[in-house]
Amino acid sequence: MGSTQFGNFHDFCRDSTLPVCNLFTPWRQRPAELFGQLQGYDGCQLTGIGLSGGRHLGNLGSILIAFIAILVTVFLILRSNRKEAAVGRREFQLFLLGYIIIEICEIFTVGGLPMGSPLQQRVVLGFSAVHLGAIVATLWVLMLNGIVGFQLLDDGTPLSLGLILLSAAALFIGTGYIALDTAFSYSNRFDGSLTGDHRNIGLYVLYQLAPLVFLAAFFILETILVLRVLGEKKPMLYLFGAALLFAIGQIFQYVISTHICQGTNGKINGALFETLFTLLAVVMTWVFWSSITEDTWPMPVSGDRHSDSNGGIRGGKPTMYNNHTLHAAPL
Repeated sequence: MGSTQFGNFHDFCRDSTLPVCNLFTPWRQRPAELFGQLQGYDGCQLTGIGLSGGRHLGNLGSILIAFIAILVTVFLILRSNRKEAAVGRREFQLFLLGYIIIEICEIFTVGGLPMGSPLQQRVVLGFSAVHLGAIVATLWVLMLNGIVGFQLLDDGTPLSLGLILLSAAALFIGTGYIALDTAFSYSNRFDGSLTGDHRNIGLYVLYQLAPLVFLAAFFILETILVLRVLGEKKPMLYLFGAALLFAIGQIFQYVISTHICQGTNGKINGALFETLFTLLAVVMTWVFWSSITEDTWPMPVSGDRHSDSNGGIRGGKPTMYNNHTLHAAPL
């Protein structure tokens, strides 16, 4: 694999503003400039807004959108509380909490804040490690939300939430450790990734590939749930919309970013649009989840008996699928 690009971050960091790039270079504000100078590539220097003392605020747009994303996500969490009968309400709120952590980290890792002192640079490295761990863990939680809808376990119970939290914590800690060891050379195991093509197989698999697998699995699981179990089609528009918005954000980040940077003389790059479209994708994912779940409990037909979506009668708990939407089983 030495002659392949698998595991290499150099080209990504040359053309984009990624949190992982902070781990490979002491230049926290303009990583593209450093990668261009060291390797002979024409990396675009993201200067952003000029400040005193020759400093720059690189990604003000990303910072502002990240703040908006945090506020919007808090609203979605509060709004989710009102959906008392929704399947996976608590589990989906865990996903939203993870997204808030990602956006808080993004302010420091992608925002291009001026970081002059060694202590400030170490803070950025710490946030970068948390950022990477949060991305992997949050998308893992999203994938598990795709399983929750099938109600293999009762949703919202300590067992369901505990399994999700423990497994997500394992991914968060594992990814965070590799990131910290890369940045601070605790074991010197990843020192080779600090030079050359910046090859780091562990971070490449966890940060670049695993999230794509989790997203694909979530999309497939929800497609099966909506089309095969609920027999609905309209929610698929929201799901496809979320996937499309996320894909557009990634195109801005990995493909168009360098062209935007060059076209604006380093004022902005694709990171601003990636943050925006990811926020829109998260909102659309919430709309999708809300469209297949109920806000309130269905009215019983008689006594403790409830009609299912096929017109049958089932006693005790409400049916999982009623009127083509999901209901949580009351405790």
